[in-house]
Amino acid sequence: MRTPMMAGNWKMNKTIAEAVELARSIRAQVEGFSSVERVLCPAFVCLPAVAEALQGSTIALGAQNMHWADSGAYTGEVSGPMLQGLVSHVIIGHSERRQYFAETDETVNQKIHAALRHGLTPIVCVGESLAQNEAGETHEFVGGQVRAALAGLEAEQVQRIIIAYEPIWAIGTGKAATAEQAQAICGGTVRATLAELYGDPVAQQVRVLYGGSTNQNNIREIMEQPDIDGALIGGASLQADNYSNMVRITAELYA
Repeated sequence: MRTPMMAGNWKMNKTIAEAVELARSIRAQVEGFSSVERVLCPAFVCLPAVAEALQGSTIALGAQNMHWADSGAYTGEVSGPMLQGLVSHVIIGHSERRQYFAETDETVNQKIHAALRHGLTPIVCVGESLAQNEAGETHEFVGGQVRAALAGLEAEQVQRIIIAYEPIWAIGTGKAATAEQAQAICGGTVRATLAELYGDPVAQQVRVLYGGSTNQNNIREIMEQPDIDGALIGGASLQADNYSNMVRITAELYA
């Protein structure tokens, strides 16, 4: 059975002091739910302080991005060696990175290779726009993103990756995909593409998350879907009670 994951992407929110307070509050509420992997991804400047707040707990820490090079003249960027020992996970290819910072399938692939090289677990984001969704292009587009992201990777490496399907039209809009829609893409596109590339046994090992306006009110029906192994949570992860309830509900389903 694949271990469920609730990953909180705090995006560009929370000062260092606020991030520590939130991490402590979440820790107090979810520490007992070890059947669910919990990952918090604050902004870069907050990572050391949040790491200290989580020290000794079973909650993992993740970064929101990384560069593909180990070092160099890349002002404002953060590399794998800088994250090594500080975080265990890193979000790669979020649609906001693709939209606002010109990330491409090629750079996403380079970052995945770099993350694996430094022992970090990539949470790789894929997802279509509203126009693509309405044009019936979701399957082809998302499948293409998965293929491009995994280019040059061996089966053993792919099993260390987490893929998050986040329809762009559902991120921060309050308009989540229905559980059935999310299942159709997580299973029929993402996992099916993995099976085409690496075989079904490998595809069944890879965890596939759903992201896009998930919260304590809709997480149960999402997590009841057979090919959805967790959520990449935005706004709801900034509220300790909301995030903690999502962890609790998931733990109950997997009990």
